[in-house]
Amino acid sequence: MTISQRLLFLVAAAGFVVALIVVAYWLHLRSRPVEPALSLSPSSFADLDGWAEDPVGEALSALLRSCQKISGRTPAKLLMLAGSDGDWDKICLAAKDVELGDDAASHAFFERWFRPFVASDRGNRRGLFTGYYEPLLKGSREPHPDYPVALLKRPPSLIEVDLGKFADDLAGRRISGHVVSGRLLPFPTRAEIADGALDDEDLALVWVKDPIAAFFLQIQGSGRVEFEDGDVMQVGYAGQNGHPYFAIGRELIAREALTPETVSLQTIRDWLEAHPSEATDVMNLNRSYVFFQTIEGEGPIGAQGVPLTPGRSLAVDRKFVPLGVPIWLETTKPALADGEKGEPWNRLMIAQDTGGAIRGPVRGDVFWGYGTEAEEIAGRMKSPGRYWILLPITASDEKAAMR
Repeated sequence: MTISQRLLFLVAAAGFVVALIVVAYWLHLRSRPVEPALSLSPSSFADLDGWAEDPVGEALSALLRSCQKISGRTPAKLLMLAGSDGDWDKICLAAKDVELGDDAASHAFFERWFRPFVASDRGNRRGLFTGYYEPLLKGSREPHPDYPVALLKRPPSLIEVDLGKFADDLAGRRISGHVVSGRLLPFPTRAEIADGALDDEDLALVWVKDPIAAFFLQIQGSGRVEFEDGDVMQVGYAGQNGHPYFAIGRELIAREALTPETVSLQTIRDWLEAHPSEATDVMNLNRSYVFFQTIEGEGPIGAQGVPLTPGRSLAVDRKFVPLGVPIWLETTKPALADGEKGEPWNRLMIAQDTGGAIRGPVRGDVFWGYGTEAEEIAGRMKSPGRYWILLPITASDEKAAMR
């Protein structure tokens, strides 16, 4: 083989290798999951099915609670897509002038100050909407053989980092951990905490009777503990260990213990109670662990730091949706009896909470309140739906100009 032939061979071989690399990279890109992305399209109040009939004065009361956290901050501070604190100061001042209970005036207020935008995830406007509630547990102020499960206070060593303070494209993202030898490391998992990883820190807030009830309390984020003397303590979310939430219903479906059609809070709990030897291992698949605090006064308290309103407070993914914004939700309220159809449920909500399972641009968790009916509705709810985010007029003008 001549020198020129060798050179041609080497060039051809190099080209073949480059082509393989390009093809491999292209296949890698195709195999990567598509990141969810919020898109907003201008709409109008006439597009909101049931808007005129909804008693939105209830939502205005919830919005006024959010205003307590928004008003008075630095006017230039941006609330992601929802404008600035300065925009919201004007809105909150105007909201205070609306007579509570006057639905006509409440409708006029929202129509004066906001513009609806229909939300979608890369063009898909449909999302999943679930429910949560405030459970009641039996408990003790002191450790007792009948109350073996401790609800833990937030450890002083737990650190939560708002990544949005380091980079604008990380707005809404947070990580949690603890510092070990000068490095931020993952916090212990649910299983590690159950095995005693935090036993030396004296974190017990209260003891409860049922480990399965304690597990579901962590999923709900707040609840009530009733003592034998009849006193009741309200407990609320105080922090989370930073590990991602895993829905154990997926595991039970994979085991063919449940089906996608039958999985619910009630059926998951029934399975755990019927399989005590497996229950702990299954619950530990959810590495996320929630810490609690005592709530004095009105509660429960959502992630925004204000009391939640049954049927008006919505948990969202704050990676995409800032807390405090009004959201028009169109979904289905589940029936309380098996085999019956749910009913359309269209109403104005306020984004006031978050949740470990609430991930994505078109995803929400409806707070149903306290009591047996709230538990039944929340446990059964897994409804498709869509929503409109109501943006301040100033922010919506800028959003429309960007399109």
